[in-house]
Amino acid sequence: MKKITPLITVDAIEPCLSFWDGLGFEVTAQVPHQDALGFVMLTHGDLVLMYQSEASVQADLGESGAPEGMAREMARSTVTLFIEVEDIDDVIDAMEGYHVLVPRRQTFYGMDEIFVRAPCGTVVGFAARTGTDGGN
Repeated sequence: MKKITPLITVDAIEPCLSFWDGLGFEVTAQVPHQDALGFVMLTHGDLVLMYQSEASVQADLGESGAPEGMAREMARSTVTLFIEVEDIDDVIDAMEGYHVLVPRRQTFYGMDEIFVRAPCGTVVGFAARTGTDGGN
């Protein structure tokens, strides 16, 4: 194995773009679907994240001959992103106005972290090492 890239299925991609743009990600690929975005790839250096709309997944899987209901199964898949960062303060500044699920905290496993919900529903945790690992 060489790399893992999350592909997150959402109702609509557009609400999430400014969230990632504020963190320095840029759209490097996009595919329209009907009158909206069906797929986007976002990158920041070596980091890659992909979003696909549920409508696009249903169209893709329908054309592929996948069993009926497979798109709904994929859309129900859940993911929480945990992103290690150098400076948590910069991230917290960029999260101004977004829904905070877990306020900034110092953990027993040596992280200074915060969890937020992106506008498209994705739960994202950001964490910086504190220099202590709680004995682990």
